Parts: sequence; structure tokens; C-alpha cells
Amino acid sequence: MTRPLEGITVLDLTHMLSGPYGTMTLTDLGARTIKIEPPGRGEGTRELLAQHPDYARDGMGAYFMTLNRSKESVCLDLKSEAGRAVFYDLVRKADVVFDNFGAGVPQRLKIDHATLAAINPRIITCSVTGFGETGPDTQRPAFDQVVQAMGGGMSITGMGEHAPVRAGIPIGDLGGGIFGAMGVLAALQGRTNSGVGQHVDVSMLDVQISLLTYMATMHLMSGHVPERIGNSHFVHVPYNTFQTQDGHIVIACIGDAFYERFLNVVEHPTLREPAYLKQPARYADRLLIENIVNAALLLQPSAYWLDKLRAARVPCGPVNDFAQALNDPKILARDMVVDVPLPGGDSVRMPGIPMKFSDSGTPQFQAPPTLGRDTQSVLTELLGYDAARIASLLETFAIA
Repeated sequence: MTRPLEGITVLDLTHMLSGPYGTMTLTDLGARTIKIEPPGRGEGTRELLAQHPDYARDGMGAYFMTLNRSKESVCLDLKSEAGRAVFYDLVRKADVVFDNFGAGVPQRLKIDHATLAAINPRIITCSVTGFGETGPDTQRPAFDQVVQAMGGGMSITGMGEHAPVRAGIPIGDLGGGIFGAMGVLAALQGRTNSGVGQHVDVSMLDVQISLLTYMATMHLMSGHVPERIGNSHFVHVPYNTFQTQDGHIVIACIGDAFYERFLNVVEHPTLREPAYLKQPARYADRLLIENIVNAALLLQPSAYWLDKLRAARVPCGPVNDFAQALNDPKILARDMVVDVPLPGGDSVRMPGIPMKFSDSGTPQFQAPPTLGRDTQSVLTELLGYDAARIASLLETFAIA
């Protein structure tokens, strides 16, 4: 079955997490992604966890193999004239160049959008950086937790009496990658309309601000600075994490109708006070209500309460650990855990693709590439280089 991005070629100059996650997304959608790596050690994350007894296979760590499944690897020395000339030839055949270098690095390497557009006017370039390519602080380094902290979201995460807490998953990096991929898709459609490519500039910090959504609007309207309130909600009650006899569950009564259903699950006369049938009174007495609910839920295990809540059609769910989440029948039924082959012939399980297309099934993933695995085949098949030219490039270490 044809996947949505089949026929699109991406030159992947990314490293670490934000960029590789963006190009992984494009690859999962069917793009041919050629990972351009420096000769010798390759992209930096190749060595991350590569020797770990639990998190490595075939000399690759979980980090690298997850983000680089189904990609090809070409080793080019972009700092040499000869290596850069090969890259320019690849640009002539490509649709997208995706990087997450620091701001200004593409210009220094002579691989910025203006340079590449002169070679191929249809090329789309995307750069994911910490602070964007315009305005102050463009040269400052940034990693996930830095932009989580600066973007405001970390200030409302955690319990009020404790220090701010970052999100458990690296949303600073992942958000940059997702919006980078989204920008590329928009630019591809723009190219369909205009016939020419353009540059996509994504700031990881900008993404964090975007993710504040309505909460940012509320602050800008009122001047009120939100505080950390743990897992509770600033409007809805009960809406929180509650402890049961054997774990924790989430109950999310958004609106009065769900609260009335909830009363058929947790029986307590105080909860049935007529005033509590409306949100304002519940919110005013939220601590009392949550304490009553907590005391009741401690008497039975999670499964007991979840069965009753689901039967009453009250939004709820268990607080799963990784083992529980990744073995959930709903997750497995939707191919959200997939087998990816490895270079040595074994395979490893990892997260699948969250977008399901009616005309495309779950793809057959390819093994993450060993360093430079595809250099010669790409130069031969895509660029038409002959054996003598490739040998010359190898001798001068422009490729590997």
C-alpha cells in the first residue's frame, strides 16, 4: 500500500532528539530519508547507550535505533569542498533538507536555504533550534529542559509546595520535532501551489509557548499567574488522580452531567448536596469533595472502581506504568507496538505510528542503518556516480 509521503526524499542532517524525531515522523509517513553523517563516529547519538547491557542491540542504543528506523546512512564530510559538492548533488535530487544545528551553522557550512535554493529552487529546508533564527538569543544553546523551564509550562507542573517539575517525556525536544515535520508538510503543499520551496524556522521555545494555548490567553486577559495545582483542575471537580487500594486512577468529571453520573458510583450523602450539582459550589469545596472521594476509593482496588466508572460512562483511566501501557490491548490492537528489524537479523519492539490512514496499513519497517551503510548505493543509484569517482572520494575522505 502506498504511504502518504512516498516519492518525497529527505536529507536528514539532524542529531540528538528534536530533529531526528521530526525526520522519523516523515520517514514513518513514507518519505525516503537519507541520514547524512560525518565520517568516523557518525551522528552523536550512535554512541548513546550503545554498550548498555539492557538498552543496546547490534552496537546500537535504544535512542538511536528508535529515531532512525527505516532511514539510510550516507557519510559525507560537509566541511570539505568535495564532500559539500556531493551534498549539493543530493540536494538537486531531494525535496527536503532538515537540520537542528545551532543557528548560523548552516550558513557557515554553506548549506543554508539561500545557497541550496540556488541549486534547487524547489528545495524545502527546515531548521529546528532552541530559540529560532531571528530575535535575541539565537546563538544560545538549548536542550529540552531549558525550553520547558523558559516556556512557562514547567511552572505549573508539580505540587504547589514543591519545586517545579519538568514533564516526564521530553516535550521540549519532541514538540520541536513535531512542529518541524508539520512545517515541512505545509511547505510541501505550498510548493504544490507556488512551484518553489521555502525555509521553515522552528524555535523549540516558540513551540512551548504555543502549547500553553488557552492558559496563556487567560493570563494575557487577566494578568493572573497560574500556580502549580498537581493533577487537579482549575475549573472541574472532581478532576484528579486518586489513590485506590492497589494503585492510582484518574477521574475527570468535566461538567455537571458527568458529576451526576459519578454520584451513582461513589455513594456519600455530602456529595449529593444540591449545591454540588453545579460546578461553582463543587469548586469552592473542592478539597472536601476530593477528600471524600479519596477515602472511598481506598476501600477497593483500581479495577473495581474503573469497572463501575466505565459502566456509568464517567471519564476515567488507570495511571499505567510503562509495562502496563505498552501491553494494553487497545495499544496492541492499533499497532502502537511494532517489531523493527536490526542489522544482525534480530528485531526489537518500539512504539508504532499514531496516525492511521485508510489507504495505508502499518508499514514494514527497515532496520536502522549502520554507519555509512548506504553511501555507495545512494551515490550510484541516485546520483549516477561511477566506481572511479566513488573511489576518488573515498581516497580523499570526502565520503566513507
